[in-house]
Amino acid sequence: MSNVYPLFQLGMDLEAVSSTAHEEVAAGALEDVQRKDYFIERDGVRCAGTHLIIDLWDAERLDDLPHIEETLRACVTAAGATLLHIHLHHFTPNMGVSGVAVLAESHISIHTWPENGYAALDVFMCGAAQPHEAVAVLRQAFLPERVAVSEHLRGQTS
Repeated sequence: MSNVYPLFQLGMDLEAVSSTAHEEVAAGALEDVQRKDYFIERDGVRCAGTHLIIDLWDAERLDDLPHIEETLRACVTAAGATLLHIHLHHFTPNMGVSGVAVLAESHISIHTWPENGYAALDVFMCGAAQPHEAVAVLRQAFLPERVAVSEHLRGQTS
């Protein structure tokens, strides 16, 4: 069964969904995902995808779990990606959040330190998804004073 459902490869069961984790894929969509070749060519380089490391400083709402989930969903939509699953965890006492949106095209992860106004995000997408589109969504959602974005092409083959 692990060759059919990508989440099984991560040790996650689509049927066992927690209150902050949601099954998002319609029946049959996972089989379509399995058939696609998600390697891309970008600027003459064949690669697995684009990996963005994003730092937000002096940002707002970094302890607001529903807002963070809504923002991750908006990032997925803006990038044209396929959401499979979201899981977020709220820490105490600082109320920071760690979580991941698992995508057919890879993932978006977030780790926040509200007491410092800082968030670290990891956006990795392959195929036709456009991870850079997530940056504008993050700027609007968290209103950071400063944003740093670095890019790495993963799995370069040429």
